[in-house]
Amino acid sequence: MPTVAEQLRTAREQHQMTQHQLADITKIRTDHIAALEEGNYNVFSAPVYIRGFVRTCASVLHLDVPAVLATLDEELGQTKKFREPPRLSGESRGIIDAIAYQLSKINWRIALPLVAVTIVVVASITIYRGVRSYKARDPLSGLGAGIYQPTTPSRGEIIPLPGTNSAPVRR
Repeated sequence: MPTVAEQLRTAREQHQMTQHQLADITKIRTDHIAALEEGNYNVFSAPVYIRGFVRTCASVLHLDVPAVLATLDEELGQTKKFREPPRLSGESRGIIDAIAYQLSKINWRIALPLVAVTIVVVASITIYRGVRSYKARDPLSGLGAGIYQPTTPSRGEIIPLPGTNSAPVRR
């Protein structure tokens, strides 16, 4: 089975095109077309470029695009550089990036009113329970045990009579 490079070069020659003419039609740089026809995939930085360029050239040259791409995937699987697809982002940055990524998925037009309603409900329940527990609380509970201590020391209790200006009665 011919390689992708051989298929592209053969089809281009059958259409009696030069690499420059194919580059003008596809808007792909001539050096990239030359690299594809040589099978030199190390020129490209990512397999997505290779697949896109091969797909474009194969469709212009009237090749069976799915078959050519299947052959290309087999060839790229044998290379060390393009065996696995590259990461879309660099290294994992940490928990903050993971949280920011999850927050970016949220539809805030829906989530923001829900968050506001939740805050209002939680605040209302907290205030209601606080008022209820305040009313049920004994107002004298924080005073502790009360002990009567007269200001002047005496042997007995002196109690004034109500409503009279007389001297207090001793018991």
